[in-house]
Amino acid sequence: MPWSSFPQSPVPRIQIMTNKNGVPFRSTRWFGLQDKDGFIHRSWMKNQGFPANLFDGRPVIGICNTWSELVPCNAHFRLVADRVKRGIYEAGGFPLEFPVMSLGETNLRPTAMLFRNLVSMDVEESIRGNPLDGVVLLCGCDKTTPSLMMGAASCDLPALVVSGGGILHVALGWSLHDHGHSVYDGVHGRGFGHGNAAECGDPGGRFAPLRPGTRGGKAHRGDGSRKCEDVANPDPEGI
Repeated sequence: MPWSSFPQSPVPRIQIMTNKNGVPFRSTRWFGLQDKDGFIHRSWMKNQGFPANLFDGRPVIGICNTWSELVPCNAHFRLVADRVKRGIYEAGGFPLEFPVMSLGETNLRPTAMLFRNLVSMDVEESIRGNPLDGVVLLCGCDKTTPSLMMGAASCDLPALVVSGGGILHVALGWSLHDHGHSVYDGVHGRGFGHGNAAECGDPGGRFAPLRPGTRGGKAHRGDGSRKCEDVANPDPEGI
């Protein structure tokens, strides 16, 4: 029986949507093509369960995720990314999450500072080479925040930074202390060598972290968040 005799499902019409300036979305060069290349791009994406209506020309928004279990500051970003996806869907976009190298001073040797430019290159090429019209950057500390912002700025696409938030403070006696500082204080001043070693590294001890998040020192979450206000990111409303 010839193929033409089988009932054919209707092919959804791909609309060429534009931003508020009348410029077609960048992702239409991938998903909006009515030829062999466009068919291939859409077909491979559909094997993840994405329905055909998501390829109707709506803006594709990338979620740049620095989640890693090796980086305690970002260990909760899977949950954050899920919330961001819901917001993008509700706003009429098509969210696509992708990973980039994650940095954290707590485990990475000799220091995470050496790799900020490498992460920036990872972010830039991941955005530039894929069908994205805008990007949400999930970061938090003084390593991932500038890395992701530099990479996104090099691509000249609308970008938003979503901070993972800070780690909970630690209660020591009657006062609250930033966890990052309390750990060093415990190791150097109150812990090892001073009869209080059990409190350091013990999951139930007073110096143990209470949840994932960025330490709140001047050079960490505070400065990292303020940099987001100072750098001229593209206007997200330009989408």
